[in-house]
Amino acid sequence: MERVVFARALPEFRLEVEFNHGRKGEVALEDRLFGPMFEPLKNPEFFQRVPVDEFGAVCWPNGAGLAPDSLYRTIGSAKKS
Repeated sequence: MERVVFARALPEFRLEVEFNHGRKGEVALEDRLFGPMFEPLKNPEFFQRVPVDEFGAVCWPNGAGLAPDSLYRTIGSAKKS
């Protein structure tokens, strides 16, 4: 099971993430920041406040989160391109 062990906000609403299996990569989120939960993340200062929760998911203080398996697949498919 994939778990995020490190996440860091980057410019232009991108995240650098590292998984428990060692895979690392970046995910661009600008096009995904819509809807009531993700709209606040359009504020760059709020976007920077990204921790990893106890389940290995990327999350923000307002409850918005990204599942580790989805991030893992996104990074995996980007590396194959």
